[in-house]
Parts: sequence; structure tokens; C-alpha cells
Amino acid sequence: MSANDRKPASKATASSDAIDTGLIADLAKLLNKSDLSEIEVQKGDLRIKLARTMTMAPMAHAVHVAAPAAAPVAAAPATALPGPGTGKIDSSHPGAVASPMVGTAYRRPSPDAKAFVEVGSVVKAGEKILLIEAMKTFNEIVAPRAGTVTAVLVEDGQPVEFGEALIVIE
Repeated sequence: MSANDRKPASKATASSDAIDTGLIADLAKLLNKSDLSEIEVQKGDLRIKLARTMTMAPMAHAVHVAAPAAAPVAAAPATALPGPGTGKIDSSHPGAVASPMVGTAYRRPSPDAKAFVEVGSVVKAGEKILLIEAMKTFNEIVAPRAGTVTAVLVEDGQPVEFGEALIVIE
């Protein structure tokens, strides 16, 4: 409900019809911190519903499989985070972005597009970092906080479990 959608309250009911913006802010925070896709509360005639924005991507999303590297890769420093698909970091890592659902992770919006983020990408809170397809619906996964992507733990087209670490943002 936007401010323009509200009807002016009469003087007799102004205090009972006032929208509690603090309640809306608290519900929005709860929605962002939880795995819920929507929250709805009702008190008398007042009903507030908040929902995450879901975007449908094209259904013809082919699984992209990367070819093995042709050249040998230099050894990574001991402090480096693991690469895609290694699963060495769990969702308890302080910078881990955990999967909110079971599905198939996609790192790019379409097979021929570039990835949403790579290691070293600087992201803003709320920026799209992945898609997870669940029940033929593509769900946007957004950065919960601003920072730098230090690890991408999933491959494009990889099945993921609820709570599985997907990306690390520090």
C-alpha cells in the first residue's frame, strides 16, 4: 500500500486507522532475516501483507557445464577459500549466503549471459547474486549485505539444498 493509496481518515477514527509504520518496518526486517517469502498480519479491518519479489526467468534455461581447464593451475595460497562445488564452507561461516530453498542454482540469467557475480565482485545489499529454480519458478537470491564476493561455492546448474552455503560475501 503506498501513501497515495490511503484514504484520509475522519477525525473520529484517525487514531484507530493510523498505519503503524514501525510495525511494517519490523515485519520487513523479519522477512529479510528469515526464509519466509511473505508475511501477513491482520487486526480488525487493517491487513498488512509483505512479500518478497519473485521474478520469472525464461523457462528454457539449459544447464551450462564448464569444460575442464586445459592448462595446469598454480596452487592457491593456504588462506584461499574453496572454489565452486567444493562445499568446504558451511552456512555457519559469518559471510556465507545460505540457500533459502531446495532447487537448482543458476549463476547467470541465461546460458549465454555473464554470471551475476564472480569472486572479487563488489555487491550492494539487495543486489541479485543468483537464481534458484524450484518447482519451475526462478527465485532471485539477493545479497543480504554489501561487501566483496570472496567465494562462489556452486556451479551453474548445480542442485542445492536448503541452508547450503552458496556464496561468501565479506
